[in-house]
Amino acid sequence: MLTLTLLAAPDRADLTDSALSDLGAVWPLGEARWLSPGVAVEADLASTPPDLWEQWRAWQDRGHDLVVQPAGGRRKQVLLADMDSTMVQQECIDELAAHAGVGDLVSGITARAMNGELDFAEALHERVALLQDLPTSVVGTVLAERITYTPGGAELVATMRAKGAYTALVSGGFTPFTEAVAAALGFDEHRANTLAVAGGRFTGRVVEPVVGREAKVAALREITARLGLTPREVIAVGDGANDLDMLHLAGTGVALHAKPVVAERCDVRVNHGDLTALLYLQGYAAHDVVRP
Repeated sequence: MLTLTLLAAPDRADLTDSALSDLGAVWPLGEARWLSPGVAVEADLASTPPDLWEQWRAWQDRGHDLVVQPAGGRRKQVLLADMDSTMVQQECIDELAAHAGVGDLVSGITARAMNGELDFAEALHERVALLQDLPTSVVGTVLAERITYTPGGAELVATMRAKGAYTALVSGGFTPFTEAVAAALGFDEHRANTLAVAGGRFTGRVVEPVVGREAKVAALREITARLGLTPREVIAVGDGANDLDMLHLAGTGVALHAKPVVAERCDVRVNHGDLTALLYLQGYAAHDVVRP
């Protein structure tokens, strides 16, 4: 048995009963179960429709996300989340670079790295070198003035923790940011790259080893092994090419507002909803959501 979930952006909340009826006219759906009025509805589906991706594109054009996944085991015991452009709406290294006067150069490299056009580690070293001599105090300024949290993130973490899940922030970014973001959102742990510092300034070097694509997979394996769980019991979320292996290994890998090269290689794609979509995909309803 499969579960079909339809999702709308919470600020639009424009899903209606007729929307599911439209889909029911082409697919044999079970009875609708509303998880959040106007935002999330699910129904049973016996098998994967041959025109799944044709319908997915049609619903994208309507401004809604459509996901079909196995019904069993949807509720996960671990949340593994990327940070930049996932739990926060910016790329932190780009914001640091703006203070160093190399914002456009660094953001261009970041975009190419996240699209999978560049080796992640090489691109990271290249960008960090451009931050040489930048005062470490700039991190506090960036956090206060430039970083905004993705809607639904605090609710996602709080709800999963309230239901006994373990939550980890695993980023190819930097520990001063993951430390602050993890604390603000309530993650159990965080992992990221360490920037070398001397005399209160960044030296332009990353302390090895680099936390990149392979390290995210390693984190997933280490955390689940430590908890006596398997990767199938993980829901992971990310947007960049360095997240792909993590998303593929997790029981549910969610490409959230992801780069095209990432989205096209993931079966679960959220392009319109916010981070509460990850709760609805697990079958949580609005009344289950913890709002910190």
